[in-house]
Amino acid sequence: MTNSAPIEDVPIGGEMIRLGQFLKFAGFLDTGGNVKEAIADGDVIVNGEVELRRGRQLQLGDLVSFEGRTVRVCP
Repeated sequence: MTNSAPIEDVPIGGEMIRLGQFLKFAGFLDTGGNVKEAIADGDVIVNGEVELRRGRQLQLGDLVSFEGRTVRVCP
């Protein structure tokens, strides 16, 4: 997988955050409805694999990708 965009670090201020919350926090999407739709459509990638669970607990170091942008969960 080639990705020309650099990976951005997004500090969450803790050790874990749910995927749905993180997508809004990182600025990928604005609303819970948009988050739900993007995840259901298989458009969200976590650590290289499609993630269909909005409530998935992300941990520090996880990589989240959406629409060509990849970010890393940081403390």
